Parts: sequence; C-alpha cells; structure tokens
Amino acid sequence: MRQFVRDFRKFILRGPVIDLAVAVVVGAAFTGVVQSFANDVLMSFIGALFGKPNFNRVVWHVGDGTVRIGLFITQLVNFLIIAFAVFIVVKLFEKLQRLRPAADEDPEVLSRTDELLTEIRDSLSTQKQ
Repeated sequence: MRQFVRDFRKFILRGPVIDLAVAVVVGAAFTGVVQSFANDVLMSFIGALFGKPNFNRVVWHVGDGTVRIGLFITQLVNFLIIAFAVFIVVKLFEKLQRLRPAADEDPEVLSRTDELLTEIRDSLSTQKQ
C-alpha cells in the first residue's frame, strides 16, 4: 500500500499533470470571462441594435416533415458571437503582453558535463576550418 501511495504521489506531482490541472482551472475561468463578454456585452449591444437574434421559429416544410433550420441558425449566430468574443479577448491579451516589459532572464547555469560538451563542440568546429 505504501508503494501505491508513493507511486500516486510521484504521478500527481509530475510537471505535465500539474500543468494540465492549471490549464483546466484557467480554462474554466476564461470560459466565464468569454461567456460574460459575449452574453452581457456583445449580445446586449446586438439586442439594442437589431433586437434579440433568435431564429428558432424559422422552419422548412419538406413533404410531411419539418426542418428546424432556425435552431441551427441561432446556434451558428451564437457561435460566431462567442468566437468573436474570444478573438477580442485574445487580441487584447496579446496587446497587453507586448506592453509588458521584457523580463531579464538569467542565463542558465551549465552543468560540468554541459560545459565539457560545449568545449568539445567548439574545439571540433575550429578543427574543421
């Protein structure tokens, strides 16, 4: 049982598992932001200009059947509005990233093995010339 717990702890503390967990949490938060922007801002604006964009009552009568094309059109319009909201949020984020000052990253300290391999590489490159 102890080995099982150790293995589980090792698994859960792996980098990719934690990265995935962070991505899911941030993605859920981002979904809320995008939906609020789409529903509360864009849809209100569109509603003020054109009325509620709802095509649910549009149907085609084909023989004895009914094709509810309006439901599809409504979902398509909603998709386009949400896609536009994502586009705006991503563009804004990219603009804010460009305004952010570049972080001074310290050069990575090479291990002794990496230093030796670098010296060998440099030595070989000068010998070829």
